[in-house]
Amino acid sequence: QVQLVESGGGLVQAGGSLRLSCEASGRIFSINAMGWYRQAPGNQRELVAAIASGGTTNYADSVKGRFTISRDNAKNTVYLQMNSLKPEDTAVYYCNAELFTRSRPYDRESYWGQGTQVTVSS
Repeated sequence: QVQLVESGGGLVQAGGSLRLSCEASGRIFSINAMGWYRQAPGNQRELVAAIASGGTTNYADSVKGRFTISRDNAKNTVYLQMNSLKPEDTAVYYCNAELFTRSRPYDRESYWGQGTQVTVSS
């Protein structure tokens, strides 16, 4: 099986910064895309940022220019640097990976982390 573990969440004042990390481990054959999603109370889950294996990125309009996604392929880790945080960024942030396992190397599957809370106070 595959596990994704997020870390780096916490409480920060508006205008502050946080850096989230997510490490994938287990029976991984290869990882395609990795991304960050968030869900606030009463809201639907939304894509925050994604990064492909080749390094191309995609951001939600609400975070463009403030957040930066990156990955370390050697460590199977994806990061989300969050600057100029706003109260509306408050949510549980989830790491996602689209990958192939060693047992099913021809079928791409989606895996999720447990989530990490980010709270931004005004």
